[in-house]
Amino acid sequence: MSCILHIETSTNICSVAVSEEGQNIFIKEDLQGPSHAVSLGVFTDEALSFVESRAMRLDAVAVSCGPGSYTGLRIGVSMAKGVCYGRDIPLIGIPTLEVLSVPVLLYQELPDDVLFCPMIDARRMEVYTAVYDRALNIQRNVSAESIDEDSYMDCLDKHPVYFFGNGMAKCRGKITHPNARFIEDIYPLARMMSPLAEKAMAAGKYEDTAYFEPFYLKEFIASQAKTLL
Repeated sequence: MSCILHIETSTNICSVAVSEEGQNIFIKEDLQGPSHAVSLGVFTDEALSFVESRAMRLDAVAVSCGPGSYTGLRIGVSMAKGVCYGRDIPLIGIPTLEVLSVPVLLYQELPDDVLFCPMIDARRMEVYTAVYDRALNIQRNVSAESIDEDSYMDCLDKHPVYFFGNGMAKCRGKITHPNARFIEDIYPLARMMSPLAEKAMAAGKYEDTAYFEPFYLKEFIASQAKTLL
């Protein structure tokens, strides 16, 4: 019987969940954020206390590993690794864009030839994105892209393409192809990670906890402080 702790901090939303045999039995979410440095520790402690109160044993920790917010990913992965070390359990890394795709896959009526295009805001005019089929097989590799009127035309000419995520607003006014569909209010959340984590666990796909790092995709660029005169 699998019991997995899930951690998702790739955007301004902080969320933690616990699943048992693929079913969520504990969920904590802060949708207002960003307050990961405070909320994640509290949520994780509550999740671990919940597991202990039911005399259960964690089998693994799954963490959303990027791309996304540099700071958010670093906080989430650090917490996940700490729990793994403390309990001597394996770590599962879940690509954030796949996490973002799960609610669309589960709750939307989908044509067989649909393609998913999850988008996470990468600041300025860029988004972190990839293209998947409905089985979450990668069709276009993860990248940071600036969206224009010609973006995804090769996909849109052949398939209905669903765009979603907090980066979607950057493309909605530019992509006008009739095969484009835009889905609101889709977020990467810990409670959506369980089917992906269960699949990884069944395949024995674990990370090297000591050397695992988030997939930042882009280098961190610190803001330059303003000079006060």
